[in-house]
Parts: sequence; structure tokens; C-alpha cells
Amino acid sequence: MPAPERTRPARDVRAAGERVETLIDQLGALADPAARARAEELVRTLVGLYGAGLERVMAIVVESEAAEVLRRLAGDELVSGLLVLHDLHPLGTEERVRAALDAVRPSLGLHEGGVELLGVDEAGVVRLRLSGNCHGCASSRVTVTQAIERAVLGAAPEVTRLEVDGMTQDAPPLMQIGRRPPGPCPVPEEAAP
Repeated sequence: MPAPERTRPARDVRAAGERVETLIDQLGALADPAARARAEELVRTLVGLYGAGLERVMAIVVESEAAEVLRRLAGDELVSGLLVLHDLHPLGTEERVRAALDAVRPSLGLHEGGVELLGVDEAGVVRLRLSGNCHGCASSRVTVTQAIERAVLGAAPEVTRLEVDGMTQDAPPLMQIGRRPPGPCPVPEEAAP
């Protein structure tokens, strides 16, 4: 059996999530149900442990009233994605989508009303309306929509789909592992402080 390939730590939460999903699918194909169950338990335990650690970090930052640290953590793409995964991000999905739209407008030459957020539903579907520069031109509309999609998914990786004026762009969710269930994190006794 060849030695596993050593890679540097994942910096892209979405790519890491996709890799985890691939590995989980491969584990699901294992013939030995006991090995498969242990591997899945390992993933759940690790995700839970890291989630509990992040939850403590966020609590310490908030208790310390370190607003600048909180802003920087929430603004870091990797940390932000992990905070979303563990349902710890200080900003809601809609707030992060609005910030992403505000940030992308100038680079696309859109004015304040050039892209309007119509809403975000519970399933993670973001509804937008475009107006202005891309009106009537399919190629520029697609270019603008793709840039907006990248910005929105970068800020809110839990978004499942972007709908623009009847156009639907499917985007996979960040990870299928799912958010941490409410309540205390299931940390094994030997890992507890």
C-alpha cells in the first residue's frame, strides 16, 4: 500500500469540505460496516471537538470585549467559513451577503441599486435582482452574476443556491457534514479538560 500523500493544511474551507465529502463517500463504500462506523464516528468526533474549541475561542473574545479581534476573525475567509460550519459566526447569512454585495459592486461598475438582495430563505437560497449595466446583455449578465456568486459564496459558504431574476445558478453547500446540533458538543471524556 503506498504511503499517503502529505499535503499542507487546507486553506480553502470549501475545497476542504468537498474533500471531506469525497472521503466520507469512500468510507461509505467500505465493505466492513464496523470500520465504516468507526471512521464516520472519528469524523464526527473531530468536527465536534474543533467546533467546541472554536466556540470557546469566540466566547473568550466576546467576554474580553475585543471587538477588533472579533471583526478580524469574522473577516478571515478560513476562520469565517469554520465559524459558519459550527454556527458560531457573529453575523447572520443575510448580513454577510449584504456585505459581499457592497464589496463587489464597485469592481463590477454597479451602482447602489445595481444588485438588490431580495432575501435569503431558510434553505440557504439567496434571491437577487440585477439592474443597470447588465440589462439586456446576456454575456455581461452572466459575468456579473458569476462575480456576485463568487463574492456571496466567499462570505456565506452555507448558501445553497443563488437565484437572479429568474436565472438559477446551483452552488453546492459548504459541507454535507452539517452544522453542529444545538447543545453541548459531544467531546469524548478523555478529551475533556
